[in-house]
Amino acid sequence: MNKSILNIRYAAIGIIAIIFGIAGCEVEPIQTLPDRNYELIWSDDFVGDSGTLVDSAKWVYDLGTGQNGWGNNELQSYTKKPENISLDGQGNLNITAIKSTGGDYSSARIKTEGLFNQKFGRIEARIKTPTGAGIWPAFWMLGSNIDQVGWPACGEIDIMEQKGSKSDVTYSSLHGPGYSGGQAITTPYGLRNARFDSDFHIYSIEWGENFVDLFVDNYLFRRLTPEDVTGEWVYNNSFFIILNVAVGGSFVGPPNANTPFPQSMIVDYVKVYKEL
Repeated sequence: MNKSILNIRYAAIGIIAIIFGIAGCEVEPIQTLPDRNYELIWSDDFVGDSGTLVDSAKWVYDLGTGQNGWGNNELQSYTKKPENISLDGQGNLNITAIKSTGGDYSSARIKTEGLFNQKFGRIEARIKTPTGAGIWPAFWMLGSNIDQVGWPACGEIDIMEQKGSKSDVTYSSLHGPGYSGGQAITTPYGLRNARFDSDFHIYSIEWGENFVDLFVDNYLFRRLTPEDVTGEWVYNNSFFIILNVAVGGSFVGPPNANTPFPQSMIVDYVKVYKEL
């Protein structure tokens, strides 16, 4: 993955979406995908001294509480303080949710908006996620035209988001006009006898005109196309990247007395490739 040219070779891959609340799992037909060759065009390996902030040429911060808790009734305030977001000196970025002695929550959220946007290709990150009720880590994208058309008309691609109360499950979603928020097109992917917070995993999409392929550890678990959404397909445009850890919110619910703090999402790298 450190090479500038990446070759992805596929055999016949079964796509398995584990549907919770229903016995067993739902298995879709096997797909065979073509070989794909990619060239690395943007990356951050988070190399730097411990306590260093992120590269300002690559990332900008979202700060404060946002409107209505960033639209999700989240409880944290986002900062750019080193205790909430900094390099660890070992080639990782730590985004840390903290509970103050007064009971307030702080964390961090960064994005490439205005600095880097991408249309199509492979977007991936290697991440070790936090855990605990009310903890909401995410690696996602928003349409670059959000200021012109608003959300959800701009489109949102959630490459990874997790509920800290269920650290064996990760979720990927598309939000667009007619299918946003609780009506998003969401696919869970579950581990057997393992947890996402106990080790690093690679979360990625491979994305082109009229499709988004969803991967965990290079395993394809879902392909989404215009036929899968219940409104307009708005993903043939450029998007920017976001990393954050929220506390509380409509997706995960509030933390409880057993939620451990601080909790860090540890990001080894973020890489973006274009197809050759």
